[in-house]
Formats: sequence, C-alpha cells, structure tokens
Amino acid sequence: MSTLQRARTWLTAHPLALDAALALGVLVAMVAGSFVDPNADHGDKWGARTPDALSIALMVPAAAVLVARRRAPMAVLAATCALTLAELVTGDPRAPVAMSAVIALYTVASATDRPTTWRVGLLTMTLLTGTAMLVGPLPWYAQENIGIFAWTGMAATAGDAVRSRRAFVHAIRERAERAERTREEEARRRVAEERLRIARDLHDVVAHHIALVNVQAGVAAHVMDKRPDQAKEALAHVREASRSALNELRATVGLLRQSGDPEAPTEPAPGLVRLGELVGTFHSAGLAVEVVRADEEVSLPAAVDLAAYRVIQEALTNVHKHAGEAAKAEVSVVRVGPNVEITVLDNGTGPDGKDPGEDGEDGESGEDGAGGDAGAGGGHGLLGMRERVTALGGSLTAGPRYGGGFRVHAILPLKTRTTAAEEAVRT
Repeated sequence: MSTLQRARTWLTAHPLALDAALALGVLVAMVAGSFVDPNADHGDKWGARTPDALSIALMVPAAAVLVARRRAPMAVLAATCALTLAELVTGDPRAPVAMSAVIALYTVASATDRPTTWRVGLLTMTLLTGTAMLVGPLPWYAQENIGIFAWTGMAATAGDAVRSRRAFVHAIRERAERAERTREEEARRRVAEERLRIARDLHDVVAHHIALVNVQAGVAAHVMDKRPDQAKEALAHVREASRSALNELRATVGLLRQSGDPEAPTEPAPGLVRLGELVGTFHSAGLAVEVVRADEEVSLPAAVDLAAYRVIQEALTNVHKHAGEAAKAEVSVVRVGPNVEITVLDNGTGPDGKDPGEDGEDGESGEDGAGGDAGAGGGHGLLGMRERVTALGGSLTAGPRYGGGFRVHAILPLKTRTTAAEEAVRT
C-alpha cells in the first residue's frame, strides 16, 4: 500500500481530522484571497489591498465552524451565511468569507436529499447574492457579486451529484450482495436436492439387495445340514446380490467424487433395459414375478428410465419383504400417449395373514412401513418413490387392492422439464 493510500485510509477512519484540515485550508485561502484585488488594472494584483481587522475576525470563526460540518450541516451553513452577510455589509475592501458558506452548502447538498438541496440552495444563493448586490459597497454588476451566485450554484450542484453517485454505488453494492446471497441460497438448495437424490438411490439399492441377501442367507442357514447343494446355490445368490449392491453403491457414491479424481464411474445408470436382470434376482429369491410390456420399446429419457427402474425395484422389494411367502407379483410397463405407466400388483396378505396395506393410509405404512416393519419405525420407500416421480412431473398412487394385495401405479411423462429445455436448446 502506497503512502497516499495509507493517508486516505487514515483520513477516512478519522473524519474529524479531515474536517479540521479542510477548515485550516479554507482559512488560509480566505486570508490569501483578501490580499488580492481582482479589479486592479495596472501592476501586481497581489498585495494591492489589505483586509481590515473585522474581516480577519469574521474569517476565523467562519473557517472554524467547518470542523462540525458533518455533524450539523444545517447549523454550520446558517453560521457561515450569517458571517458572510456581515462581511458583505461591512467589509471594505471585501474578504472572501463566502468561501466558507460555499463549503457548507456543498456539505448540505451531499448529505440531504434533492428537494432539500433545491430549497436550501436557492435560498442561500438568493440571500447572499441579493445582499451583495443591494447592500454592499460595490455596484450590483460587480464580478464579486456574480462570483457569489456562481460559486453557490456550483456547490449545490456538486454536492447533489456526489450524493447521487454515493446512492448509486450503494445500490450497486447492495444488489451485488443480494445476488451473492441468492447464489449461495441456490447453491445450498441444489446441494440439498442432490443429497436427497443420492439418499433415494442409496435407499433403493440397499433395500433391494440387502433384502435378497437376507432371504438367501436365511435359506442357506436352514438347509445347510440336510441339503448342502441348495445351500451352496443360495450362497451363490447372496454373493451375486452383494456384488450387484457393491457395484451400484460404487456408482452412486462416485457421483460425490471431484472432477479430477481417478477411476470415476463410467457405467450408465440402471434403466428398463435391465428389467429382466432385476426380475431374475427376485426369481432367485423365490418371488414369482410376471412382466408385461406394451411400451413399444420406446427410448426413455435418462431420468424417466431411472425413475421407472427404481419404482419397479422398490415395489418388488416391498412385495418380497411384506406380502408373504406365497405372494405373486405382476409388473406392467405401458405407453399411454405422452406418458409411460408403471403398475406393480401383488396378491399377498402379509406375513401375519393380514393385508399389508391395512395399517397405513394410502399405503404409506403398509408394504413399506408399519405393515411389515412397524417395530422398526416404518420405511421410506413409498415416500422416496413418490418424490422421485413428482420431481419429473408425474404422479404415483399406492394402496391396498380390493380383495387383497397391494397396488403401486406410477405415471411418468416422456417429456420432462429437462428434456424440453434440451430440445429448445437444440432448435
């Protein structure tokens, strides 16, 4: 930091010292100007006249009151105008006491609003100029009188311009701070949405695969002694399910990597193209699943494809966990106009012989909550499915079927907000 910058910083932090320096400078200028005769035709204008004692006595307090110009600008202006009027009436030759009134008027204009500046400025200009022209010893057209009018007008104009610039800079700074706060809030919102999305993906992956591992491990423990071959097959399914869970967890957690981290996941997100593989895992776990597809093999947007896969995965996981050992499930994927409808039905009655949806309103505590895991405080599968579908502009309903069983029905639009925006950019 240079010496000038340090001095400016110090003066900004100590405004009283700056005003004292300004008052001293104004006093020196007034005293020096009182020795100059602007009307001298021949010879040196400097030293052509000498101010009288009364003029000196008026200049000193007129400069001294400028020290308080920031704290009481109106009072300082009134005091300097009164001293200037006294000098205009009695001074012969005149001393430039009006210089202090010019500084005070500039301070008032820069510290107040525009209407106040107009009123006070016109009053000051009229009072000082009129007194100088009508009462003073000089003729009304003398350049000293015109100078008072010009300098007071310029002081009011300059003060108003400085005030306007300060207000403009303050508005820009406030707008920038507001924009920065908005960006931070938007970033926090996006982080929260991303965390929620990753949490849903983790729940879908863990709930599905861990349920399969749990069932197959129970089968292996049950037949280990009497039917070792079947136990080995169950353990193979456990190994396959755990490997799939680890792969999907690795892909999901990989989204949290930094851009420069090595070994970033390149495997695409799961979709309906892997529906047969998903159904096969449930077949291996002992759940009979029948699939019907009438979607014309349409290519779905990535977000819709992932949401459809997750809805089917979570619904079948709930059937496997809560619908009972003899339950069967039906999965249908149908293209209906601009939407794809996903329906998962089951005929289960729950492990306790009761419809799994009876304990919860709209199925919230049925297959995915109190119906099977009430003691554990319920689950979040249906809530996660509904949030995932709603985020894409679709709808999801879930609840018990008439005559027993449970139904999950999701409507997913083929054209989401994201795909519409991408098409607009391409066109």
